[in-house]
Amino acid sequence: MPVQHAAVSSGRLAVAVRRCACQSPGVDKMTNTNKIRDIWRTADAVTFDVDSTVITEEAIDELANFCGKGKQITELTKQAMQGDMTFQQSLSIRLGIINPSLVQVREFLNMHQPRLTTGIKELVSTLQAHGKQVFLVSGGFRCLITPVAAQLNIPPENIYANRLKFYFTGEYAGFDDTQPTSRSGGKGEVIRRLKQEKGFKIVVHVGDGSTDLEASPPADAFIGFGGNVIRENVKSRVEWFVTNFDDLTKCL
Repeated sequence: MPVQHAAVSSGRLAVAVRRCACQSPGVDKMTNTNKIRDIWRTADAVTFDVDSTVITEEAIDELANFCGKGKQITELTKQAMQGDMTFQQSLSIRLGIINPSLVQVREFLNMHQPRLTTGIKELVSTLQAHGKQVFLVSGGFRCLITPVAAQLNIPPENIYANRLKFYFTGEYAGFDDTQPTSRSGGKGEVIRRLKQEKGFKIVVHVGDGSTDLEASPPADAFIGFGGNVIRENVKSRVEWFVTNFDDLTKCL
């Protein structure tokens, strides 16, 4: 497979390819997209954002609705995804408004079934069948993501997300700010750790927001996803943007 490896090696430099005078912008973009597809096919691990990517919703917005704070939270979530404030600032403000108790979180989990994005189950199964490890890397909360991972047959140890904290009385006590996913740049830090600790050579990240875009590098490629919501600041800055997971499955 020497030709395949050569494609991967050059693919890592896709974002730095200089446009030759003889190439049109369209040809150049197509070349870069093809290189990212080569990286996608040969990756040994794939990391997915969860909210508005693996699932159709923003889980923190759904929790806010459940707690009667939905209208106050939706705009803050949009600002965070667009990169208008640091992620940690947005997370702290939103949770301070929601102020969820342990009882409310448990009731929410019992009553709310996360809605998987069309095609994600087939995509994850195909990736796993090809021997690629799949991870969920999210700025959301582990307790809300665990049921999603279970539906996709992703082991709990492959979840990297934030953790809510509660007092012994069950009242909200904040979130664990030592988790890398609680701050801007955290997803990239997780991917860097995965490479160092698990020895992955090629990692591709898939997501919809600005915190996903900034994860590459260290991810060898980033694929923008707009199947649930299209964020223009992400779409305009990626070489490969898809709105259907079937496109990624077929490319394998």
